Amino acid sequence: MLASLALLFARATLADEQNADELAKQLSNPVAALITVPFQFNPDFDIGSDDGTRTTLNIQPVLPASISEDWNLITRVIIPVIYQNDVNGDSGTQSGLGDTTPTFFFSPKAPTSFGLIWGVGPVFLLPTATDDALGSEKWGAGPSFVVLEQTQSHWTYGILANHIWSFAGKDAREDVNSTYLQPFLTKGIGKGRTLFINSESSYNWRTGHWNVPFNAGVTQIVKIGHQLVNLRAGSRYYAETPGKGPEWGLRFEIALLFPK
Repeated sequence: MLASLALLFARATLADEQNADELAKQLSNPVAALITVPFQFNPDFDIGSDDGTRTTLNIQPVLPASISEDWNLITRVIIPVIYQNDVNGDSGTQSGLGDTTPTFFFSPKAPTSFGLIWGVGPVFLLPTATDDALGSEKWGAGPSFVVLEQTQSHWTYGILANHIWSFAGKDAREDVNSTYLQPFLTKGIGKGRTLFINSESSYNWRTGHWNVPFNAGVTQIVKIGHQLVNLRAGSRYYAETPGKGPEWGLRFEIALLFPK
């Protein structure tokens, strides 16, 4: 996988600067009307008593649709493909699909008079895991929202949040009652490049445990052949985890872009 990423970087060429900077700005907005298909590669290390590892490939298509003169519907789906080894002590290897999480944001096409961009809608939890160690085996749903501001000095800051309650699934598995918080901050630095920092924190209301990873890194919009692509590279630090969770990780992402 890393060799493939290096090959893509080697074959990439810089996109047109003005268009690339505009695309980079849209990519910093979770409810932008931009079709993207990200493939996000997340290795995590030092998990559990046997220092296990987990590698998650998140396939995250974003599909906007105009539903009226003033409103868009932004569909964001996360489909995780997971490979893990000894994450629960000497538990061996599991691999396959995890649970799928689609979110639907109803978002005004124009910012508010205060310059805020926002969206609100439902989020769902679908028990698509192919191994019971990779998912909750529960159906769930709840509300989601995002609010952000983008400044003339190329800053974007905001928060995305949701809460999921389970309502069906295997009785033997723990019910889901979880809050997800993603504050984010990005800075466009020109030539299609963006610096980013965010947290993807979650709180389990049943156990009272937080999971708090911080991600930071850089993105670059390039062309590979005729295809516009956003490349992302960064690292991750876990400030808090339930039990002996991961201590650190990496993030690499290749996102196919399909601007209008």
